[in-house]
Amino acid sequence: MQDASKAAHVGPEQSALLEAVFTMGRLGLHSYELRPVDVVEVSVVAAIRLPSGRLMVDTPWPQDRPGRELAEQLPPGTYEVEASWVEAPYEFMGESFDGRECAAVRLLVRREPVSTWEMALGVDDDSEQLISGEEIGFRTDTAMGAFADARSWQALTEPFRRFWERSEQLPGVAFDRETEKVRSGEFEKVTHQAGQADLLTFPAEEGVTAVWIGRTAAGRVATVTVAPYLSWLA
Repeated sequence: MQDASKAAHVGPEQSALLEAVFTMGRLGLHSYELRPVDVVEVSVVAAIRLPSGRLMVDTPWPQDRPGRELAEQLPPGTYEVEASWVEAPYEFMGESFDGRECAAVRLLVRREPVSTWEMALGVDDDSEQLISGEEIGFRTDTAMGAFADARSWQALTEPFRRFWERSEQLPGVAFDRETEKVRSGEFEKVTHQAGQADLLTFPAEEGVTAVWIGRTAAGRVATVTVAPYLSWLA
């Protein structure tokens, strides 16, 4: 039987894309319309505190299961979250436009070159999924994910639960979400002062969004990356 640790590592093509999505320049072609896709911005969005070193990567919205905590633990500390934006021209009703969207985000653990990439297992994941070639990650139907400290997950996601409950009780009524808007609301940040911990949301893919770990040559974690846009490349 194939070893799960070997199955976790991704091939050279996927590895190259995970590097390229954070490199300015041509990324590839859009799979549907074969239009060129360019990385036009790579910048730090915010920094978040992970005092427990336990990282949750999941949707912050209410769900019928616990949040997805990664099996890999990080040194407790404060980490920057970097995002990549791409542009791809498209046509609508005979006019040309430059579409722009967030292509990927990564938690920067060490600013060292990535030597190998692997899918990130959750604490409750079965390694047999890696052997079967199944893509693993977190599931959402809201197109939103988040990085957060796992120990404070319940408190950090409370604004999303309250918003959801109010919307259910009073449909059609507009409510403000009790979060800090980052980059005009493209990202949202929640701070839990008692736990000295933070949560930062990011755009995700509906369905399963894969989570990747990039390791240095010494095997230490350099980055935890989510790159939903890569599934749209030819």
